[in-house]
Amino acid sequence: MTAQPSIDPEVFLHEQLAQASPDLMRELLGTFINSLLSAQADSVCGAEYGTRTAERVNRRNGYRHRDLDTRVGTLDVAVPKLREGTFFPDWLLERRKRAEAALTTVVATCYLLGVSTRRMDKLVTALGITGLSKSQVSVMATELDEHVESFRTRPLDAGPYTFVAVDALVLKVREGGRVVKVSALVATGVNTEGYREILGVQVATGETTASWLVFFRDLVARGLTAAGPVAMVTSDAHAGLVEAIGATLPGTSWQRCRTHYAANLMSATPKASWPWVKALLHSIYDQPDAQSVHAQFERIVEALDEKLPAVAAHLQDARADILAFTAFPRDVWRQTWSNNPQERLNREIRRRTDVVGIFPNRESIIRLVGAVLAEQHDAWAEQRRYIGLEVLTRCRQALTPNATDQEAITATVPELTT
Repeated sequence: MTAQPSIDPEVFLHEQLAQASPDLMRELLGTFINSLLSAQADSVCGAEYGTRTAERVNRRNGYRHRDLDTRVGTLDVAVPKLREGTFFPDWLLERRKRAEAALTTVVATCYLLGVSTRRMDKLVTALGITGLSKSQVSVMATELDEHVESFRTRPLDAGPYTFVAVDALVLKVREGGRVVKVSALVATGVNTEGYREILGVQVATGETTASWLVFFRDLVARGLTAAGPVAMVTSDAHAGLVEAIGATLPGTSWQRCRTHYAANLMSATPKASWPWVKALLHSIYDQPDAQSVHAQFERIVEALDEKLPAVAAHLQDARADILAFTAFPRDVWRQTWSNNPQERLNREIRRRTDVVGIFPNRESIIRLVGAVLAEQHDAWAEQRRYIGLEVLTRCRQALTPNATDQEAITATVPELTT
């Protein structure tokens, strides 16, 4: 005859949970959620973690940590990363949560400071915000400011950053009882694994040499060039910006942004001739190799010299600036000879900042723009590589032409993985 257990497990567990502290409940819930996410990732991969089977279609690649606010406290959720594709539990976590919270905080701050009260009322209603108190705004701002500050000042330890793009956005802020324009300086880069990163963001009074020098020196101090030199920086032709690049990143190539240069060339071209000139300009970038690029450039200058000598001179003067990309492999041209991706990032920032219009102070700019950039940084980490590892290897090889053996070439790059 089998002995009956003296303790009912269900009753015992119920009693323990009823008497448990919030810490225990938080740990139990966190363990359950992380185990569930791990099982889902194994299902996507087609095999359990650490096992070798013919059915496996993907592999795990570490974790991304996210905070999840619950009634038992904030949980540290470990979201599995995959080597190919992405895995994100939309049923559990919200994307862009920090950015939306930042927008809410900025709007609420504007409201409390009396900036365009009627307009702020409409914005608050449109966002579905009701009854925001000063204490709520204070708590939200503190949490966001801590996160954004940590993100902006983090060490840049995923280098070498082979390619970097920088740009500035002009925003309006209220200072000293009047509305003035300030510049939000933003830098992005391609890290050693081929993924894009947000490298830094600062707010300056204007695009001056001094402000750009401060910006680049901060990037260097945080480790921009610690693991290796920057091969090329893409930006517009602002004199202060170009001078700061030369002063802080000696030996780095500078590529003039295709989008900005096209706008500059259009201003020097008769309106009726611009479609033709624009097509000629685009044909330069569509050539299969560097030799063909330079040959096409010469043909275009000769063709323009007869009909539009001023345009031909403008193009000839910018030759070295707009053709710097030809020193690198063809595979990487479309990512590096223009900062169109940077322009898309700027549009995403504008989409959020246009809701506010006039910021109450510079801190609110850092809060909102920094939160948007932090969310974009996380999104890039989940996407496919921006530049392949093999292409990055050849680019770094071009930086060290004297390295003839394979060991010297691959010493500065990670082991190629599939």
